[in-house]
Amino acid sequence: MTRARLTRGKIVDAAVAVADAGGLAQVSMRNVGRELGVEAMSLYHHVKDKSALLDAMVDWIFTRVELPAPDDGWREGMVRRADSARVVLAAHPWALGLIESRRTPGPALLRHHDAVLGCLRRNGFSVELASHAFSAIDSYVYGFVLTELNLPFGESADDFVEEFTDALPMDDYPHLGELGAAIMAGGYQYGDEYRYGLDLVLDSLADRLTN
Repeated sequence: MTRARLTRGKIVDAAVAVADAGGLAQVSMRNVGRELGVEAMSLYHHVKDKSALLDAMVDWIFTRVELPAPDDGWREGMVRRADSARVVLAAHPWALGLIESRRTPGPALLRHHDAVLGCLRRNGFSVELASHAFSAIDSYVYGFVLTELNLPFGESADDFVEEFTDALPMDDYPHLGELGAAIMAGGYQYGDEYRYGLDLVLDSLADRLTN
C-alpha cells in the first residue's frame, strides 16, 4: 500500500492530535512522526524544527477562530470572535499558554489580529482604544476559558456548592453562605457567567467610545 504523501499541513494536524491527547509536553518530532507512521527525520523536510512546529500550531489555532465579518458592527464582531475563541481554546487547552509564549507570528495570527483591529477602527475606535479593547477582550476570554477548564466540577456546580457550603461555618462566612444558597436555588452553571462578563467589558468599551 502506498503511504500518503507527507505535507506540512498533515504534520501540524498530527502535532495538534498529539497535544490534544497528551498535552503540549508530548509534542516532539518523534511523537509526531509516530502519529503519522513515519520516522521523525522525515518531518524536517517540511518543518525546520520543533520551534517552527510550535509556531505552526499557534497559526493552526488562529485559522479556526472566526473573524469579524467585514460588515459587522464593532460589538457584533467582537462577540463573534470572542465566542469562537472560547470554543476553540476550550477544545485545545494547550493553546492558551502556547499562544502567549511564541515570538514568531504566522500569517493566520497576523491576519486575525489585523482583522480584529480593522473591525474596531472602521467603527470609530482610535488606535489607542482599539489596542485597549483587544487586550481587555482577550484577557477576559482567555481567563474565563482557563478558569472553566480547571473548575473542580462539571457544567453544574450544585453538588460541589452543597458540599462546600455544608462544610463552612456560616457564621464566619455569611456572604459565601448567602451566595451558596442562591446558587443552589437557581441551578447555577458557571458557563452562564461568560456572556454577562463579556457584556460588562463591551459596555465599558461602548462608554469609552462615546465619551
